[in-house]
Amino acid sequence: MPKYLKNFSFDKPVYVLAPLAGYTDLPFRSVVKKFGADLTVSEMLSSNALVHGSAKTFHMLQKASIEDPYSVQIAGAEVDVIKQAVAILNDHDGIDIIDLNCGCPVPKIVGHGSGSSLLLNLPLMSEIIRTIKDTSNKSLTSVKIRLGFEKKNHIDIAKIVEDSGADFLAVHGRTRAGRFKSAVDYDAIKEIKEAVSIPVIANGDIDSYEKAKWVLEHTGTDGVMIGRGAIGAPWIFHQLKSGESDISASLKHEIIMEHFDKMIEFYGHKGVPMFRKHAHTYSKGYRGASVLRNEINRIDDVLELRGVIDEFFKNSEILL
Repeated sequence: MPKYLKNFSFDKPVYVLAPLAGYTDLPFRSVVKKFGADLTVSEMLSSNALVHGSAKTFHMLQKASIEDPYSVQIAGAEVDVIKQAVAILNDHDGIDIIDLNCGCPVPKIVGHGSGSSLLLNLPLMSEIIRTIKDTSNKSLTSVKIRLGFEKKNHIDIAKIVEDSGADFLAVHGRTRAGRFKSAVDYDAIKEIKEAVSIPVIANGDIDSYEKAKWVLEHTGTDGVMIGRGAIGAPWIFHQLKSGESDISASLKHEIIMEHFDKMIEFYGHKGVPMFRKHAHTYSKGYRGASVLRNEINRIDDVLELRGVIDEFFKNSEILL
């Protein structure tokens, strides 16, 4: 494992924010980074969109200054297009890792031969990994996988990832057929960890501080990657980093307001409607949450919304 990322190593367990479309944008990533995540990853970017100069994709590529190190995840199924996309990323400073998505189960992605569809063509997956490794001027190359497509062949997949030159891999403990509903097979993740020599990060249904600690212990992996478990609870990274299972209402309030301010800073007025879904999730378990949701759905002014959210999370009780 290369040691030349000054702020990232596997000497102790690492805590990583998983890429989630529509959620892990720059504002959210900057918040979890500030409060404990070791590594943040961009939302999944289409290699085709990069090559075709999509303005939306390049906007998604931006990172916060606090994101150090920063990983960009790409998806694609054509070697030449991947090579061109990596060459484009090479011209962007501040990217430390290029990650290949071999796990996305969404039909649109799979239909294009990308994401978890690559698990059906391991020679192509290997060629793409080697192409990224050979073309990239970034410090590290990583891969995100599932346990298989219809059936598990996780050891074969992981060994090919390793043999193709990846520096580490993240494993979502379901097959593609399992989508996000089937039980996560943490034993299979453990088997991968025992079968390869590169670092392995466990992913899938890690939705609490206690679960994260259990997964690390059970699988023996080098870290955990948390996605949906961080939505509405980005303080999970603070819990893991500090070892404190309980988070005060005041710290939650601070984190929520930081997130709101970053949304407005990044998106401008568009951040107002975009933050509503986050406020809905943050308010779960608070007294008066339904009243808050109804109120913020009607607010379009930045300062008015900030005041309502600030007042609510400063003074509302968390229901037990």
